[in-house]
Amino acid sequence: MGWFSKFRKQIARIEVNGAIFGETRKKVLQYIKAVEEKKFPALLLRIDSPGGTVGDSQEIYSALKRLQTKKIKVVASFGNISASGGVYIGMGAEQIMANPGTITGSIGVIIRGNNLERLLDKVGVSFKVIKSGPYKDILAFDRELSEPEKEILQQLIDTSYQQFIQTVAQARNLTLDAVRNFADGRVFTGEQAMALGLVDRLGTEEDARRWTAELVGLDPEKTQCYNFEERKPLLSRFLPGRQAVYTGINWLEFELATSGQPLWLYRP
Repeated sequence: MGWFSKFRKQIARIEVNGAIFGETRKKVLQYIKAVEEKKFPALLLRIDSPGGTVGDSQEIYSALKRLQTKKIKVVASFGNISASGGVYIGMGAEQIMANPGTITGSIGVIIRGNNLERLLDKVGVSFKVIKSGPYKDILAFDRELSEPEKEILQQLIDTSYQQFIQTVAQARNLTLDAVRNFADGRVFTGEQAMALGLVDRLGTEEDARRWTAELVGLDPEKTQCYNFEERKPLLSRFLPGRQAVYTGINWLEFELATSGQPLWLYRP
C-alpha cells in the first residue's frame, strides 16, 4: 500500500515525440498502462508530433479515455507541433494547453503512393501480376491508379475523416458542422486553436504541470512529474549529429512502413 501511495502525490508524464506508429504506439500504451497500475492521480501528456497512422492514433486515444474512467485526470500539453494524429490523441485528454505558437490542426486524412511507371519503362523493367480481384494491387507503384480505384480510396479517406471529426466534436463539445468548417487540413497556431475551441488554455509545459497538479488537489510548488521515458538507441547517443541521424532513420522507417496507408499526418 505504501509503495503505491507515493505515486498518489506525483503526476505521471508521458511524451509522444515524432511520428505515431509502430514502436511509438507500443511504448506509449505500455506507459499508459503503468500510469493506471501505479494509481497516479493525473497524467501530463506532452505531445510533439505531426501525427501518424490512423489505427495507432486511435489505440492511444482509446487508452487515454480508459484512464479517465479510472478517475485519472489527463491533461495534454501541445509542444512545437501537435498536428493531425497528434491532435487526435490530444482529444483523449480532459484539458489541453498549447503554446501560443504551437503548430496544430491539420485535421484530415491522406494516402500517398509512389508511381514509378515511367522510370521503370526507361530502364526496361515490368512486373507480371496475377491477382484474385481487380483491386488487389491498388496503389501498386508500377502503374497509375484507375478511376474506380481513386473512388475506392476516396471513400476510405472520407470514412476515416468522419471518424476524426466526430471524435473532435465529441471531445471538444462542438457541433460537427463547426468542426468541418476548420477541419480541411489547414494548420493553426495555438492561439488560433484556442479561439476555435480546440484547446483550453495557452501556456508552457511548466504551466500545464502546475495546472494538472491544481486539478487533482496537489501543491503545484511541490508536485513533480514521474517521467516515463524511452531509452534512446545507442546510435542516437554516440554518433556525431546523433539526433539528426536518429530522426532521419525514424522518418525513413515511417515512410517505408506506411506507404499506401491512410494517415492522420501533417505533411508540409
